Amino acid sequence: MLRLTDFIIDCPDTMKLAAFYSEVTGLPVKEGSNENWAGIQFGDIELAFIQVEDYRAPQWPDSEHPKQFHLDFEVDDIEAEQRRVLALGATLQRDCTDPDGYGFRVYADPIGHPFCLCRNKGVIWTDQGLIWPKRD
Repeated sequence: MLRLTDFIIDCPDTMKLAAFYSEVTGLPVKEGSNENWAGIQFGDIELAFIQVEDYRAPQWPDSEHPKQFHLDFEVDDIEAEQRRVLALGATLQRDCTDPDGYGFRVYADPIGHPFCLCRNKGVIWTDQGLIWPKRD
């Protein structure tokens, strides 16, 4: 049996990147986080940040320094969330939304890791979580 426990992101400053994603997600940086390892708990999975020397940001979609991962965040209001993440230090890289505002937008976090804000047609937001539309 196997269970995912951590998603780890290399970065030059763990606390700075953890603070960015803490603001993006509204979840706190874990107690005990430090300059070597910082984390944010998402249920059973921790989003963790580890300090590495000589960090080089991915240059997506260029393949010389390709992305190693990206995070998708489903949102209920893509315009409001875009304003919020831009104010936190993200930069918009590509807009792939349709005229109705559905689709996704690619951003880079403050050190260059790509992530997306997504708004999928048919997603229902509840207090218990998202309900995804049935696929045919």
